[in-house]
Amino acid sequence: MSTLRLGDKAPNFTAQTTEGEINFHDWLGDGWGILFSHPADYTPVCTTELGTVAKYKAEFDKRNVKVVALSVDGIESHHGWIKDINETQSTTVNFPIIADEDNKVADLYDMIHPNADDKLTVRSVFVIGPDKKIKLIITYPASTGRNFDELLRVIDSLQLTAYHKVATPANWKHGEDVVISPAVTNEQIPDLFPKGHKEVKPYLRTTPQPNI
Repeated sequence: MSTLRLGDKAPNFTAQTTEGEINFHDWLGDGWGILFSHPADYTPVCTTELGTVAKYKAEFDKRNVKVVALSVDGIESHHGWIKDINETQSTTVNFPIIADEDNKVADLYDMIHPNADDKLTVRSVFVIGPDKKIKLIITYPASTGRNFDELLRVIDSLQLTAYHKVATPANWKHGEDVVISPAVTNEQIPDLFPKGHKEVKPYLRTTPQPNI
């Protein structure tokens, strides 16, 4: 099994989910996607995570991002657990959860790290672009819940930098100044960045965020 890296094509698969069978690439369509695994159903941290994703679905929708979760539990277990998530997190789960009892998807995406646990998936996150290539990989241990505000922030950066010759600095948030790509010459800046720019150093030039 080869390790997936940034820029690799996201492996396709067909799987059963709580919203029926999906072919992953077909399900993604022309938009962005997040595939994230959780260690097991009926576990405390995962319950809070999936409840949070449900509450954030409108934010993902605004960014044309589909979200799908995965664990190595079965469909019936997922459906039972969803009732608990809805009850305890005061929400309604509104995205599919993959049943991966045979570890097919977990193996494709290297979600089981034997030195951490040889059966349960770690908290993997894959952000996938419209070209079906992997744009972001983050792996958390089972004991640490994910920060979905950070995932939204990264998606904002990925989408901005996909269409403009910029990068986003440390702790950047949507609406803040960005860094002009080193490949852009000073002569090109007025046409590409009509909002103006500031040269801190020849290699560090900032500009107000372009309109997405």
